[in-house]
Amino acid sequence: MDVDLILPGIFAFSLVIVAGKPVIALLRRLKFGQSVRSDGPQAHLKKSGTPTMGGVLILLAAAIVTLTTNAQDVPALVVLLALLGYGAVGLLDDFLIVVRRRSLGLKARYKLLFQVFLALIVSLAALSFKGTTIQVPLVGSVDVPLWIHLPLSVFIIVGSSNAVNLTDGLDGLAAGSVTIVALAQALLAIATGFTGLAVLAVTVAGACLGFVWYNAPPAQVFMGDTGSLALGAFVGSMAVFTGTELYLAIIGVVFVAETLSVMIQVLSFRLRGKRVFKMAPLHHHYELTGLAETKVVARFWLVCLFFSLVGLYIFYRL
Repeated sequence: MDVDLILPGIFAFSLVIVAGKPVIALLRRLKFGQSVRSDGPQAHLKKSGTPTMGGVLILLAAAIVTLTTNAQDVPALVVLLALLGYGAVGLLDDFLIVVRRRSLGLKARYKLLFQVFLALIVSLAALSFKGTTIQVPLVGSVDVPLWIHLPLSVFIIVGSSNAVNLTDGLDGLAAGSVTIVALAQALLAIATGFTGLAVLAVTVAGACLGFVWYNAPPAQVFMGDTGSLALGAFVGSMAVFTGTELYLAIIGVVFVAETLSVMIQVLSFRLRGKRVFKMAPLHHHYELTGLAETKVVARFWLVCLFFSLVGLYIFYRL
């Protein structure tokens, strides 16, 4: 790997570290504090009032570094658009919840409409660069019909956005997991010929790592939907552009497991009147079994790292 690919990540990390304290102080002065669910783990009640919308740190760092070091690469700019676009949706959602005290934030149908619209733009742009080819684990490159590829791409981006949003429930969990996934995607981008996307992935990883500095337990700031929806859209868009949509299910297994746990919990309760997990998403289940929050986060990071290595091994062995 060209060492120059690492520099944007260093810059993004440094920007978040430098800007972190003043931004957190501003969020605190504006009283942009997180409300914590009373029906969740009781240990989380003490987190109430912690500044949220901290995802702006990641978005600004990624945008500044990309526009100053990687602005000539069109795929990178399109994926950056997805990151910022979904971040704007999340920011509006956070604003309505925290400032306007609207408990459900942006109405679900409007949020989904914006997500699908932005995902469609990214998916169409990706088609012009790599066609309808996707990389199938253990098989290789496969051309799929457009009528399958386009809906699949939109589903991957929207689904990833909401999956990372569900994962963002413990201090450092989402940001650390995205750091690992983004670095794996940087390697996949290099292998598929998208060097500019590799630079962007390293940039986002650096920004997320800087955010973990302030978000590690006990968190000084939460990313909010501003960060989680944006980062999920980022990993989904990266997968769509590089044709590694199916590999995202492997390297992003933590996000998949979190989403499945919610689906299983809801279906089980509706069909059987019983819950499978003590609480969903999955990270709360493990908390309620008695594991410390820091141990749950560390183990989820390790699982994410392990499956990222598995995904990379399968890809490079083909």
